Amino acid sequence: MNFVFEQLRTGGDRNFGYLVGDRSAGVAVAVDPSFNPDLFKTRADAQRLSITHVLNTHGHADHTNGNDRLVDITGAIVAAHPTSPEGCDMPLVDGSTLAVGSFEIQVFHVPGHCPDHLLFWLPGPKVALTGDHIFVGKIGGTSTQEAARDEWESLERVLRVLPDDTTIWPGHDYGCRAASTIALEKANNPFLTVTDFGAFLALKRDWAEFKAEHGLA
Repeated sequence: MNFVFEQLRTGGDRNFGYLVGDRSAGVAVAVDPSFNPDLFKTRADAQRLSITHVLNTHGHADHTNGNDRLVDITGAIVAAHPTSPEGCDMPLVDGSTLAVGSFEIQVFHVPGHCPDHLLFWLPGPKVALTGDHIFVGKIGGTSTQEAARDEWESLERVLRVLPDDTTIWPGHDYGCRAASTIALEKANNPFLTVTDFGAFLALKRDWAEFKAEHGLA
């Protein structure tokens, strides 16, 4: 089996990071190393993989604060959206691709939770690393109505483009399980079952009450 995919618990606010690699090629990328960059190096070494890139789904510190350390111990370069507040060595924009051995990562720009947010999609294994864009059973927060509109449009696009059997792997362990699928989220995520932007905004406004009424964490 050539495809290496590990979901790593990195501390912080139930943060997840990911190690994605090609065992035959001996290379891997680390996604959002956050609070435990050394863990990525340990896991890569155990599988005889060299980490070539550090990828950030977005520039919030709880996802990027391990970048410098992981770069120091691996020599990797940082790839992120060019507007990331943390900066990057390799800018990734909507439609960018990055090869990891024989596997390809395709980049979607999904603004909303923050302007620089990216989603990473591996079409071969049908894996989507969604960061704080889509969680299991919920979505990322927004601070303005304009940002909420961006998020709504980004979500609509993702749900339209990605196959239903895509597995989604979020940036935090905020749901009832550690991962999901597009089909499950379309059917069960309250933010993805509303039919218009007005209802989406209302759910954001009333989310605390909705959670209490439905016994959600």
